[in-house]
Amino acid sequence: MPEQIVRLGVMGGSGVYHMEGVEIVAEHRLATPFGAPSDAVVETRIGDQSVYFLPRHGRGHVLLPSEVPYRANVYAMKQMGVTHLLSISAVGIMREAIKPGDMVVPDQIFDRTRGIRASTFFGKGIAGHVAFADPFCGELRDLLLAAAKNSGVTTHDGGTYICMEGPQFSTRAESHFYRREVNATVIGMTALPEAKLAREAEMCYAMLAMGTDYDCWHEAEEDVSVEAVVAVLKANAEHANQIVCTLAAQLPRTSDCDCLNAAQFAIITSPDAISNAAKERLGLLYDKYWK
Repeated sequence: MPEQIVRLGVMGGSGVYHMEGVEIVAEHRLATPFGAPSDAVVETRIGDQSVYFLPRHGRGHVLLPSEVPYRANVYAMKQMGVTHLLSISAVGIMREAIKPGDMVVPDQIFDRTRGIRASTFFGKGIAGHVAFADPFCGELRDLLLAAAKNSGVTTHDGGTYICMEGPQFSTRAESHFYRREVNATVIGMTALPEAKLAREAEMCYAMLAMGTDYDCWHEAEEDVSVEAVVAVLKANAEHANQIVCTLAAQLPRTSDCDCLNAAQFAIITSPDAISNAAKERLGLLYDKYWK
């Protein structure tokens, strides 16, 4: 497959609206076959790069993790031509070596959601299966790690992200189980199905996880609370913004990463059996293979 022009998208909070030195070019309110995304996609200019931001929970944080329209969000980023998708997420810390305010760039995910979130673009007359053994893109992870370390913030390379359903935080029994049986590094509520959909949409996907608290396993620390999470997030917002700016500047002009062709052999439905409605719904993602 030929190399593609790299374009960065950021899925996260609304901190972009306060980033210094970032020119807001336009706001795009998009329609998708999977409904409306969480909010408008904000097109910005960082240096000589176009970067697209979408607040995952909507401006003002109005959507619960289970209410986020993940398919519409990822599809909207694809409509904007995004090839490399960065997730910025607050996470609970499951390891003593990580401190509140540290950054983590995980390399694995363990699913503890409950199946109520739509997690695939396939279905309704078209079946497909993409590989997901390594849910985060190696190319984008390496670039993100370099940008994070350049910011001066303590950054941890690798680890498993537990994705729970929420919106409640963990029980103490669950928290100890995740540490003991899964060897979890961080815990959050939004990596899935976002990472799965990014793979199906043939995007490079990586996460900047901002450690905010020790969940409820650490006997010497306060149990997690919204107040504690928000306080650390506000303190870390400037670092996260700096990392995004550095990452944008370090991106290659083009990429031939395998993630960008992850669905090349995914569709197992016979082309003759795929309905026109399915082709119209998923043409943006897979039309290059049908042609």
